[in-house]
Amino acid sequence: MDNNNWIQDLLIAGVGTTSFVAEKLREVGDQLVKEGKIDPEHAKTMVNDVMERIKSDQGNFEEQMQRQIRNVLQDLGVSRQSEVDELRGRIDRLERQVRDLENKIWR
Repeated sequence: MDNNNWIQDLLIAGVGTTSFVAEKLREVGDQLVKEGKIDPEHAKTMVNDVMERIKSDQGNFEEQMQRQIRNVLQDLGVSRQSEVDELRGRIDRLERQVRDLENKIWR
């Protein structure tokens, strides 16, 4: 089961949404400049400020999303990769011990 695909899809959707918002902000800024309501420098500053805030919020959102996903997976009883790796190591050691004991018995 590949848990990262849908997480990755969500993050890609977030990036797409951010790009869409950036484009629309630029369009609104350009329109306001054409109408003479704001000067070009103010429009550029406005767009940059909003985009910086979105990027900052997006980083926080991603962290919160990852934390929530970890909690949900833990609540569902899904083991972390480190736990699975530890169990595999223990199984390998036990299998070696069983083989060693079997070899001692048959000698």
